[in-house]
Amino acid sequence: ASGGQVIQAAREKYQKALEALVRLASLQTAFFTLDEEIKMTNRRVNALDNVVIPKLEDGINYIIKELDEMEREEFFRLKKIQEKKKQKKALEEAEAAAAGARAVWVL
Repeated sequence: ASGGQVIQAAREKYQKALEALVRLASLQTAFFTLDEEIKMTNRRVNALDNVVIPKLEDGINYIIKELDEMEREEFFRLKKIQEKKKQKKALEEAEAAAAGARAVWVL
């Protein structure tokens, strides 16, 4: 083999190696970019798991407790209203009975 052919073969191998190196550098850059995106996504997931979701759950629990309290207050209020109605009815019946008894005495 002549010197020119050896140089040409070395040049072609160098060119192929250079192309492979450029592809490798491109893949490495893509890998680092992907790695940074994964880290950022993990931070967001951690923020959701450790901050946002617990705050939302606390808010939901607070609302449930308030609704339960309102329901108890409404139940108590309705019981009081029923009790007052019963007392009023009993008083009216007693007054009617007394009025009826007076009417019998008058006759």
